[in-house]
Amino acid sequence: IKVMIQLRVLNRDAQATLLPTAAAQVIKAMAEPGRDRKKQKNQKHPGNLTMDQIKEIATVTKAKSKAKDFKGAVKEVLGACQSVGGMVEGKSPKDICKLIEKGEIDVKEPQLRHHLLFPLFTLMKKKKKKKKKYSALI
Repeated sequence: IKVMIQLRVLNRDAQATLLPTAAAQVIKAMAEPGRDRKKQKNQKHPGNLTMDQIKEIATVTKAKSKAKDFKGAVKEVLGACQSVGGMVEGKSPKDICKLIEKGEIDVKEPQLRHHLLFPLFTLMKKKKKKKKKYSALI
């Protein structure tokens, strides 16, 4: 699974934060076995996800998403599901996107779950600056 890591360096103090991508979360939710990327190329993941799993992945990836609202974040996750070759409730992710646009599938943001939003909280955490003490030179 490929993941994105954000590295912040402040006064020679490095902090690494894990930012999961939508495709990595989709593959993880499908519970696919590991593989050797050098030997097995262009592997499709024929798993099946539910809309609840798609919504949970969208809440996690919404922090770095370019979407204006939750509906756009869900569509980004459906696009990632399409690219890895997965299905959503037995249908193609493209068909689910069309149903969302028509309004036949209601997409509302679920209640916050703190264990799913851990990467978001680490991004929002601000580091306190230390005040420098200066001594008067006489």
